Amino acid sequence: MTLALKSWMANEGPKHFIMMVWVGVNVFLFWRTFMLYYSGAQYYYLHKMLGLGLCISRASASVLNLNCSLVLLPMCRSVLTLLRASQRVTSRQVRRLLDKSKMFHMTCGITICVFSVIHVSAHLMNMVNFSVRYSEDFPELNVAQYKGQDPRILILSTVPGVTGVLLVIVLCLMFTASSYSIRFSSYEIFWYTHNLFIVFYLILMLHVVGGALKYQLNVESHPPGCVHTNLSSHSLTNHRAAGEKDSRSVCLEEACFQTHFPQTWLWVSAPLCLYCAERLYRYIRSTAEPVTIINVVSHPCDVLEVRMLKSGFKPRPGQYILLNCPSVSSFENHPFTLTVCPTGKNATFGIHLRVLGDWTSRFSQLLLKQSNSSEILPMMQQRRYPTVHVDGPFGSPSEEVFNYEVSLCVAGGIGVTPFACVLQALFEDWRQYKLKRLYFVWVCRDLQSFYWFADLLCGLHERLWHNNRPDYLNVQLYLSDSQGLQDIGEERYRFLSSRLRIGRPKWKLLFQEIGRANQHKRVGVFCCGPKGISKALHTLLFYSFSFYSLFIGYLYYFCFYSLHISSITIFTFHANL
Repeated sequence: MTLALKSWMANEGPKHFIMMVWVGVNVFLFWRTFMLYYSGAQYYYLHKMLGLGLCISRASASVLNLNCSLVLLPMCRSVLTLLRASQRVTSRQVRRLLDKSKMFHMTCGITICVFSVIHVSAHLMNMVNFSVRYSEDFPELNVAQYKGQDPRILILSTVPGVTGVLLVIVLCLMFTASSYSIRFSSYEIFWYTHNLFIVFYLILMLHVVGGALKYQLNVESHPPGCVHTNLSSHSLTNHRAAGEKDSRSVCLEEACFQTHFPQTWLWVSAPLCLYCAERLYRYIRSTAEPVTIINVVSHPCDVLEVRMLKSGFKPRPGQYILLNCPSVSSFENHPFTLTVCPTGKNATFGIHLRVLGDWTSRFSQLLLKQSNSSEILPMMQQRRYPTVHVDGPFGSPSEEVFNYEVSLCVAGGIGVTPFACVLQALFEDWRQYKLKRLYFVWVCRDLQSFYWFADLLCGLHERLWHNNRPDYLNVQLYLSDSQGLQDIGEERYRFLSSRLRIGRPKWKLLFQEIGRANQHKRVGVFCCGPKGISKALHTLLFYSFSFYSLFIGYLYYFCFYSLHISSITIFTFHANL
């Protein structure tokens, strides 16, 4: 238990500390605003009219202002990439936190939805109270024109009411379209609805215009609750008829009220300007330099390899790009992990994409010639290719593979793409990196999938063998589907055939083996693939006692997996026996 606690503190501690700080700030803002409107002298008459609905609506608004400003920051990809590349400024722990940007973005988004429901519910109560508790003594506080006015008319006849309805509609569209089922079945719906955030923020700026809620200006000269000489006779008559003794002080000045100065723009203007500036910079960067498609290679299992050329494009192994094809869609940008990076000898870069979904289907039709004859895969086809724009590169956790002496890369299916560029970089020059040993585990359902990078794996193994480093690369291939062909028959792939195993990896035994072979060394574990593999590794690493200390970082980033955005879990841990 002590080891498990130390492991949790070392691996999950920074993430949970940040989350605790974030929760604490939200709770503090909610409680401070609630108490301000509950007991503040300037809100005495307004609170008397609206009750707890006033306190809850304003407190939830404070939380919404905070999260609407924070939700944009994790999506500033270029800024995060710049911070991640500044290793003198950011430590490894900070880079792990930067890689959790997607998780924090989703957390802020869910918080916005939850507190929007609270905010709307509280304001519905306020509209009812504005109608029922119409004040004849302080007409300036009233939103209703007369007592008993239909609250629905108040909502549709005021700027906060109309903009609030529009905000709810836009937020519902964005939230529902962000679900996994819609993203997986129709990524286009998710992309277009999510970009309604521009409309959302514009309406949000207008939402506070109108001055529905007012506060008292002259609290000192008109103490809350005092009796003014010009108080309506109707109110005084009712007070005296009730037989109540009036103990309130008499003031000579009438209460004055004023609408609040809009504060939402103070919260969201800076993050919104930063995000818009970054998007403008990325647009100019992606369209300024033309991208030339050199060739397209068709691989088994509906996977295409696209080689491109762009001047001044210098990505690092493990990074990803956003690809835009105006012939398919002018606005959609889809993320793809780089599988080949430019080198001194070859300036081209490449990606592997699986044809699955509307966008990749249309894109592949533009890349490949229509042919009725049977094709022998892989094959290269030359033609006039469509225009494409490349945005990026952007940082990802896979860049950290080279920063460990020993690394374990676990891939599932097309999830091998983040590590293909790593293998290619090692093939070019493995001596320049800190990495001294690489464990590569690849799990696929179809035997043909291993042919995607068969030449790369065999070539890297042969080069390391000739350099007297046969222990540098440890490859294990697992075929989860045991039906059909179970062997790689080609003679040139004899190395892979000897590493092929049927079934699924036994993770516990694998980690024990790595721990025994790398005592007192820090091992980085990186996983890209289905959530089942990531979850199994995360659970096992927390409760495995094969290592003296574990250092697991739960990192996410956007990666292309079967066309759609998929979260990739990266684990890093210390193996110390």
